[in-house]
Amino acid sequence: MRDELLTLSTHEHPFSVSSGQFLPLGAHLDEDGKGCHFSVYSLGAFRIELCLFDKCENEVSRYALDVKLGHMWSIFVHNVKAGQLYGYRVYGENDPANGMMFDPDNLLIDPYAKALNRVQHSFETLENKADGLHISKSMVIDGTFDWEGTKKPVILDDERILYEVHVKGFSQLNEAIPLAKRGKYLGLSAPASIAHYKKLGITSLQIMPVFSFMSEPRLKALGLTNYWGYNPINFFSPECRYAQYDAVNEFKTMVKELHQAGIEVILDVVYNHTAESGIDGAILSFKGFDNRHYYTFEKHANSGAPDYLNHSNHSGCGNTVNLNNPWTLKLVLDSLRYWVTEMQVDGFRFDLAVTLAREENGFNEQSAFFKSLLQDPVLSKVKLIAEPWDIGPGGYRLGGFPSDWLECNDRFRDTLRSFWRGDTGHVADVATRLLGSRDMFAKHYRSNSTSVNYICYHDGFTLDDLVSYADRHNLANEENNRDGHGNNLSANYGAEGDTDNPRINALREQQKRNLITTLLLSQGTPHFLAGDEMGNHQSGNNNAYCQDNKITWLSWKLAKVDQQLFDFTSATIKLRRESRLFGKLVLSDDCLNGCENSDLVKWYHPDGYLMEAVDWHAHNSQAIAVELREASTTGEHWFVILNASSYQIGCKLPELKKGLIWKVKVDTACESGQLVDEQLNCRESVHLKGHSLMLLKCIRHLR
Repeated sequence: MRDELLTLSTHEHPFSVSSGQFLPLGAHLDEDGKGCHFSVYSLGAFRIELCLFDKCENEVSRYALDVKLGHMWSIFVHNVKAGQLYGYRVYGENDPANGMMFDPDNLLIDPYAKALNRVQHSFETLENKADGLHISKSMVIDGTFDWEGTKKPVILDDERILYEVHVKGFSQLNEAIPLAKRGKYLGLSAPASIAHYKKLGITSLQIMPVFSFMSEPRLKALGLTNYWGYNPINFFSPECRYAQYDAVNEFKTMVKELHQAGIEVILDVVYNHTAESGIDGAILSFKGFDNRHYYTFEKHANSGAPDYLNHSNHSGCGNTVNLNNPWTLKLVLDSLRYWVTEMQVDGFRFDLAVTLAREENGFNEQSAFFKSLLQDPVLSKVKLIAEPWDIGPGGYRLGGFPSDWLECNDRFRDTLRSFWRGDTGHVADVATRLLGSRDMFAKHYRSNSTSVNYICYHDGFTLDDLVSYADRHNLANEENNRDGHGNNLSANYGAEGDTDNPRINALREQQKRNLITTLLLSQGTPHFLAGDEMGNHQSGNNNAYCQDNKITWLSWKLAKVDQQLFDFTSATIKLRRESRLFGKLVLSDDCLNGCENSDLVKWYHPDGYLMEAVDWHAHNSQAIAVELREASTTGEHWFVILNASSYQIGCKLPELKKGLIWKVKVDTACESGQLVDEQLNCRESVHLKGHSLMLLKCIRHLR
């Protein structure tokens, strides 16, 4: 029999209890409105108590749960309504050396909590004791929401253009958005925001982490905060920081409004680690329920047995979530399914995705995680994007994910950054990246869209900083400028940071146009960092994870050159979306080397002849040209010339049949924000300025 009520219920809290259902896990209101089922998993505990709180977080009732098969615990509490606050206390052996960290003094967040009542602030480990004041309370929700018949947009893989945004940073300074919505979920879907997305031409928002998260205590001591949010405490509840009143319903409203505008919602999700960190870290939830199985541990050198005092750290954040355990795998799959079905998101970008497929012997291309997603009737239909590495052994796995996944391609980033800043000898690699990195993603196994191409991501320089700084400037992070990448493949072109030199500024803007155009003309899925289209900068900080201030918030007060860059970017995106070749090139052969020639793709030396082996391997090469065409004689026909040198070059154009001419569609040397200064028609050759790209289209000459 269940233990009696541990604290008296008053007439203000007329709760009573009976046996509950064990599945599904979490807190679920009864359909008849009589109360709520509470269910949790814990292997090793010998007693679990449910604690109920009033709106002021005063504990009002406590009940012992029934146990089934030693690992699922449940109870039904009558008269519980939506909005009820709760937490758990778990009793068991406290023996960290054997992985047991049970301690009823620690109030715990439900791993399946769908909402938390407030932001979880960081605290010292010893502060979470009997009163539970430092722990956010789990909240019962009813889950009802009127979607008004809104359907998810259908975005074809070869039409997707990702736009990475931070919920707060995107709208915090946008005066066109009502003050109450700035920096919130509703700011991302405000009419002014949607107008920006539509004018720019992107199809999909890739939203940085929105799982409830906590800052590291170290940052609190420095007066900083975890701004990016890659430090989750729960995998179901949306972060309260980004809501006015109700994080769940405001998140749903955001998704609904974005879907009504035809824009996808893809979440950047963190399942590889939690904010509980290592053995000395906070006990918030998972550690207190089942530390031994939710996390992985290093091995003792002699015996090979788990060293429970040493959590594996493949993320660099203190611990590694163990998806090789079936209950942990279930937790993650249930979370993903919840975000797709209840919150209506369209896909996920997985932070440090290699960790999720680590099993007993390391990364497994046939892992239970991959197999579970493939067979799941819900999750097999959503877009899956991998960050294909972690910091553990054998952690770099670009090209190693299943065929239905997209992968963030850092080789595209590094190649194009290096080439455009003027490094020599990279033309062969540039050619491979332009055609979808088939050296990493073999054609017969992976689609054209597999490679997620990007120049900038949240971690690293913004595009403006990439062309303005030769070195990182991270002193504001309080780590003596040691954090962040040291090799950014960037350049300042004559001055570090801001300058009044018109020549330097003009070259920087031209380099931005070069990088943007190359990104959008390449095969693969383009990824844009929000703000890069309008000159956003972080003053040279390339690791601004702890800067919740104007360093990271987008500025909406655009100078003339910023507006020109936006116009250029928007027009180039439009050109890509209207073409049947850029992002959609279909080759009959399974070419693993982007520099091979075929009837549809021909690579040229600027002197006008087809590239030869000596040209591909020339150590001083800085220019290359490619001819792209459809098989049909009336299909699209393009010629792209890239000149990363500092001097003007002449380029001979491929010969055309009578009645056809080449028309310049893009010239990045144009400073007006237009794609070209004037409509130039050419037959035999063109001249390109230094550091410029030119795109020409074959058209019929009208006399």
